[in-house]
Parts: sequence; structure tokens; C-alpha cells
Amino acid sequence: MLRKAFVMQVYPDCHEIYQQRHSPVWPELEQALKAHGAHHYSIYLDEQRSLLFACVEIESEERWEAIAQTEICQRWWASMRELMPSNADNSPVSQPLKPVFYLE
Repeated sequence: MLRKAFVMQVYPDCHEIYQQRHSPVWPELEQALKAHGAHHYSIYLDEQRSLLFACVEIESEERWEAIAQTEICQRWWASMRELMPSNADNSPVSQPLKPVFYLE
């Protein structure tokens, strides 16, 4: 199992709606994530900086990257675009984080 962590941002006036859209996340999106080998996916909000910290365990990079091509992921990104900085393909702007320490 591989672990990934990355940061994204949410617009300061969109914290509440961002959380609402994840409570719960669309069932079809959850199914797609699981079907593509994503496990233990968490997103945390630093309200002071409007920073999102995400971490996920994945079975492979290829399966993780394939999620982006699914119709449900494309619809999700389009629905979230108004809440956070996004790329031209509607994917959220994100920066990977370098692993430094892990305690099992």
C-alpha cells in the first residue's frame, strides 16, 4: 500500500459548503475511489489558512490516476470548482507533500 499526502485550498468564504458537500460525499464517487484502490482517505481543513490537507492510501499510482478519467470524478470536480482554486480541467490545484515520518 502506498501513502499519498497533498495540500489544496478552499476559498475562505466556502469552508462550510465544502464540508457540507463531503458530508456525505456522493456515493458514486466513494464507490469509484474504492474501486480504484483508494483506502483511508482523509481531508482536514486548516480554517485559519483555508488550507486542505489530504492523505490517502492507494494500491497503485496508475489506479489512483485513472480515477481522474471517470465520469463521476469529472462531475465532482466541476461541482467543486466554485469552492476552490482549480486547473483548466476542473481538477483542484494541489501540491504533493514529501513523506518525512511515519509511525506504524
